[in-house]
Amino acid sequence: MSKALRIAHGAFGRVALLDMDYSLVRHAHPHCHVLLKVEGADTQFVVDDAIYPLTDESAVLVNGWQPHSYVHVPERPRTLILALYIEPEWLQIFRPGWVASGGPGFFGQPTGEISPRIRSLAMNLATDMMTRPDSRTAHEETLSDLMIAVIERFTPWKSFPASIRALRAGSGDWRIRRVVAAMRREMTEPESIGGWAKQAGLSRAHFFRLFESSVGVPPKVYMNVLRMERAVELVLNRPDSLCDISSELGFAEPAHFTRFFRNHAGVSPREFRNVSRLAN
Repeated sequence: MSKALRIAHGAFGRVALLDMDYSLVRHAHPHCHVLLKVEGADTQFVVDDAIYPLTDESAVLVNGWQPHSYVHVPERPRTLILALYIEPEWLQIFRPGWVASGGPGFFGQPTGEISPRIRSLAMNLATDMMTRPDSRTAHEETLSDLMIAVIERFTPWKSFPASIRALRAGSGDWRIRRVVAAMRREMTEPESIGGWAKQAGLSRAHFFRLFESSVGVPPKVYMNVLRMERAVELVLNRPDSLCDISSELGFAEPAHFTRFFRNHAGVSPREFRNVSRLAN
């Protein structure tokens, strides 16, 4: 079973050092998501519908809201992965245009050959998280250097707008915006696609196509992202029992919540909470 060795969180988002031998379901994040191998077997992720390798020489790069999954081959040994879930607003500190990391097209390709500097910074961050879990300032400084190196290597960052005003995005269909707002309000009561389609006044098939073209992910994946991010927030920041958190999020049984969390994060909510506390 996969293990979380260290998890750090802050204004930057989350950084997790994961010892993986457990596949993850198709999911997404509202973050700029970078995956770097630290040690162990080479492995792979599915981004959209294609498989991309994660090796000593190559990273996996996932745009905000881009569907992806982890596919572990049972015959292979475990892989130690440095997983970065970076808030676009934090990257905006370095360059205004980097807030675009929260949407499509930030990384042109889901994989790329890492530079010696990226490899060195990733190893330094992983080592420091293990040996000095309470050195949060040092971790964030290394993470800053690492993300700058990643973005400068793998994105057309010089062409991003220098002004926030120039970052206007399409607003999408008003019926989908209405359903998305309802999803955000009522994430504890996930409806069927039929229920959401009815709210939008569309057929199931039309609703599904319009939702994915407007938002970038299918409606079920979108709802799972909302529930997972809320789950992470509650697990990290609330002293409530996991049973209470499970109930607040609308799960019928705590075991269902644990399975949902593990399928998305690789580890149980209890382990996620306990390992995160090591850095506090």
